[in-house]
Amino acid sequence: MKLVSYNIQYGFGGDGRYDLARAAGIVAGADIIALQEVERHWQRSNYDDQPELLSRLLPDYHWVYGPAFDMDASERRDGRLVNRRRQFGTMVLSKLPIVWSRLHALPMRRTLRPLNTRNAALECMIRTPAGPVRVLSLHLAHIAVEERLEQIDYLMAEHRRAPSDGGPWSGVDDEPVRNWTSGEAEPENPLAAIWMGDFNTEPGSAEYRRIVGSTPYHRGAAYLDGFVDAAAIASEPAADFHTHVKTIDGKVGKRRLDHCFVGGMFAGRVRSISADIGEVASDHFPLRVDIDLETPGIAP
Repeated sequence: MKLVSYNIQYGFGGDGRYDLARAAGIVAGADIIALQEVERHWQRSNYDDQPELLSRLLPDYHWVYGPAFDMDASERRDGRLVNRRRQFGTMVLSKLPIVWSRLHALPMRRTLRPLNTRNAALECMIRTPAGPVRVLSLHLAHIAVEERLEQIDYLMAEHRRAPSDGGPWSGVDDEPVRNWTSGEAEPENPLAAIWMGDFNTEPGSAEYRRIVGSTPYHRGAAYLDGFVDAAAIASEPAADFHTHVKTIDGKVGKRRLDHCFVGGMFAGRVRSISADIGEVASDHFPLRVDIDLETPGIAP
């Protein structure tokens, strides 16, 4: 299956042009799409409802949107209150049904300067031919290592207790007349997971090591409840593999801030990874991952 993660910078390209359709066209065709910096009802993006617009531009996908940032944007029109929310968050689109989803509001540190905003991870459970998988589209803090480490610790704890927590409901419905389950079996909350998004961190950093661990003598090590970097186990990416370019102190830096981390049970299933280097539809480049989710048999 083909996966893509893309921070679309709310539709604004590196050329300064707002064009949501351009970003949608780039990710179209992938089986699972994780988007970051998707917004609703902001002046800068014509007050567009971007999740709704993206769903129209990509009509063959199931989708879920999760706002990390939510503010009142209501107004009165002809004496009538129009309830509206100004939101900023992440989105997952999938050719397969999204069985359930939930939004994780990540830990945040209050700043005096510069501006800091809430971050979130949108978790979606998808039944693939290989088995049920939790796919997360996430965006970590952009300011400080310490804040990102707190966010990663939160997500790792949620990840490891997923099977024991269960999904939206568990147990036998003892009041079937209330129709809590719509006649469905208890939905899975598997250990198998894939994290995609803008981590605002580079390979080798403290945050990166907090996710994949440090295994200097066994570089291919994969723990059942841990994660591996898809780029570390895929066929070799291009030598200048990066997902973001920024000029800092007069120097142009090519950075890999966008990642795909896969659960240990997928270590042998990642086939390739690449980035659309030079694509100008955002200030980030799309990250593409080809992974075998067709062959049955991932670990429970």
